[in-house]
Amino acid sequence: MPTEPLFRPISAGAEPFIDVEFDGRRLVVLGQRSVAAALLAAGVSRFRSTPVSGAPRAPYCMMGVCFECLLEIDGVANRQACLVTVQPGMKIRSQEGARRAV
Repeated sequence: MPTEPLFRPISAGAEPFIDVEFDGRRLVVLGQRSVAAALLAAGVSRFRSTPVSGAPRAPYCMMGVCFECLLEIDGVANRQACLVTVQPGMKIRSQEGARRAV
C-alpha cells in the first residue's frame, strides 16, 4: 500500500486551507473542491467498507456514477463525496457495512 498520497493538487497557489473532521480526527485540506478530492489529497485512502466482505473502498469515478465514495457528511449518511463541496468544519465519517435507508 502506498505511504504517500497519490493525489496532489496541480497548483496550491492561493487556494485556502480549511479544517474538517474525518472519523474523529482533524484534517487540514484544500478548500474549493469535492470532499472526495480533498480527502484523497490529504492522504485518506479508505472511505467505507463493503457490506459483504468488509473490504476497504475509495472513490473510483469521481463523477457520481460508481457510489464507491459514500460517506456520512454532517450527520447525513450515503452522501457521494465526489458530488459535495468541502466546507470548513464539516464532520465526515466512514460508512461501515450496508447502507442505511434514507
